[in-house]
Amino acid sequence: MPLIKDGTEIEDTWTFIEDDAELPSSGCVSLPLAKLTENADALLARNQQIGVRLSPDDDPHDLTPYLDRIALIEIDFPKYVDGRGYSHAQLLRRRLGYTGELRAVGHVLRDQILYMNRSGFDAYQTTRANLANVVQALKEYSAFYQPAADGQTSVFSRRHRQV
Repeated sequence: MPLIKDGTEIEDTWTFIEDDAELPSSGCVSLPLAKLTENADALLARNQQIGVRLSPDDDPHDLTPYLDRIALIEIDFPKYVDGRGYSHAQLLRRRLGYTGELRAVGHVLRDQILYMNRSGFDAYQTTRANLANVVQALKEYSAFYQPAADGQTSVFSRRHRQV
């Protein structure tokens, strides 16, 4: 599955470990939220980078004590009609201040990439869009009326500063 970040396709060095699977002795691993919270002290004490995968039903607030020690947060989009991942991303970036990699995984469509980026995602794992499509999607609009987690100044804010 291609992994696109910063306008390029990169190698995915992370391995997602299911709930019942054994942890490898080395490498970067991403875990379900429940597995991380059950063994947080032991997992975060390892000399490896740790990531977590949030499902739509997970509460991002549960990550608050660990955010400074988590290198990757993957947000799963199991269906394209499930938009809770956008809310998770906004919450993590804007309210909880997460600054690490925020990756969209699962059913990630080309038409959603721009909105995912506006919500705070900076990496996309997708089989439904290639690099050219993702780059094109990120350039579709140059100005936005509503504020978002991507750091762009909204049109309204720009107008008010000029007055």
